[in-house]
Amino acid sequence: MGALPTRGGAISQPRGQNCANPSDHSISPPGNFAHPTRPRRLSAALLLASIALAFAGPAYAAGDTVSTQDVAAKLQYCEVCHGVSAQGFLGYYPIPRLAGQQVAYIQNQLQGFTEKKRTNNIMFNVGHVLSPAMITALANGFHDLNPKPLGNAPSELVAQGKQIYEQGVPSANVLPCGACHGADAKGNGQFPRLAGQLYAYVTLQLTNWAMERGESNSEIMSPIARGLSETQIKAVAAYVSTLE
Repeated sequence: MGALPTRGGAISQPRGQNCANPSDHSISPPGNFAHPTRPRRLSAALLLASIALAFAGPAYAAGDTVSTQDVAAKLQYCEVCHGVSAQGFLGYYPIPRLAGQQVAYIQNQLQGFTEKKRTNNIMFNVGHVLSPAMITALANGFHDLNPKPLGNAPSELVAQGKQIYEQGVPSANVLPCGACHGADAKGNGQFPRLAGQLYAYVTLQLTNWAMERGESNSEIMSPIARGLSETQIKAVAAYVSTLE
């Protein structure tokens, strides 16, 4: 996303985990691992094990829970980039709407960022420090939001986009978008909500799909994205951006 846009004034750092930077796991190994009665190769093995632990991601115990205060603080933190009520943000780089998004889809995307199946260093730093309980809580929190779409799409493309969304492009073997994303474009499980999503964001994702996406289910969209022309991509993006 490049530089993070802000909506005026300084942003205070919320309490809890820092979702902009990875946790600082630093160690200070003892000065001498050698034991007078043990070979030095054992001390080297211990040192390597210590380094491996230091650079491992945070470990979470089964049944971890998060407080409502921590969840609220993290949601507020996410709004710095994703806009008020997670409606998306039209800055130098379009930042997607998360409001109303499917819970399973958000969980899958955060996992994709963490595993670097999606290319975004900022979101990698955000995702890999979140516990499973926090990810679930955030996904549910975003799902419950329902602000008005930001709009900003070329109105003259909406009619063509509606036709593609409902009927597909048979000549290019592109199925109707509604077959997976629903007639109202609100998604279903792993299939994301498109209703109200930013025009510029949808256009960018479909145009660069093969270069940016590799998470679970992304292979379903690959032939569809390739089968759409630039004009058709913009038309579909314009149509879904108007839906509530």
